[in-house]
Amino acid sequence: MAETLQIPGPDVAWLAPRLPSESAIQSARSQGRPFVTLTFATSLDSSLSLAPGVRTRLSGSESKAMTHHLRRHHAAILVGVGTVLADDPGLNCRIHDANLDAQPRPIVLDPRGRWDFTEHSKVFEVARANNGLAPFVLVGPSAVNPERKAILEAHGGKFVILEPRTTEPRFDWPSILSALHAEGLESVMIEGGGQVINSLLDPAYHRLVDRVIVTIAPTWLGRGGVVVSPDRVQNTEGMPVPAARLTDVAWHQFGEDIVLSGQPSLDA
Repeated sequence: MAETLQIPGPDVAWLAPRLPSESAIQSARSQGRPFVTLTFATSLDSSLSLAPGVRTRLSGSESKAMTHHLRRHHAAILVGVGTVLADDPGLNCRIHDANLDAQPRPIVLDPRGRWDFTEHSKVFEVARANNGLAPFVLVGPSAVNPERKAILEAHGGKFVILEPRTTEPRFDWPSILSALHAEGLESVMIEGGGQVINSLLDPAYHRLVDRVIVTIAPTWLGRGGVVVSPDRVQNTEGMPVPAARLTDVAWHQFGEDIVLSGQPSLDA
């Protein structure tokens, strides 16, 4: 069984105004989507991992506890299929006093049905132990596998079918968030991986993100890693301009890590 985590009072206090508030949830609801927090851990050279598909630990124990505290205060956590293939994660909240009611719903983006999960995948073992919930897996119509469907439904999860696009990312964010809203999920914490994060940092989607929380670990991973870097943006004259910028910025130290919180600037 994975260790439980505790978060000190001062860290809880710093995070409190950065959690989904009722007014912010209502504002997102009026747009037909959940409140969205984009969060991830990165190295000093903006890498999420050493290489694609390579599990890489960046967060220290203090910032890991912060992540699980955030999970506790969101209705769902979302990852791309690459993350579950690389990490086999439990996708639950491990704060020491979090009961089943405090667990977020795992959401996995898997347009082409690449996740060949079994009942022994960690997320289902966690669900059977009542330490988390079974996932909702967002797939294209041709990606529904009857055996996997049975496993999901036996654990309380399900496939959610979306029409894919012909270009990457295979699902567009308005459709994803609309589907989560339709499932009654009022807040979602989007955790990765690289393609998911970079696509959501596209200026076209900034209005869909309510909060960004980034953990920065004091390490360089070196070239060849999975990097957080949205596509280059150009102005009307063809000159490069910043792709994204945060406002309402605050910093806090969690152990050896630094955590940045902000909101996407719609003027970037």
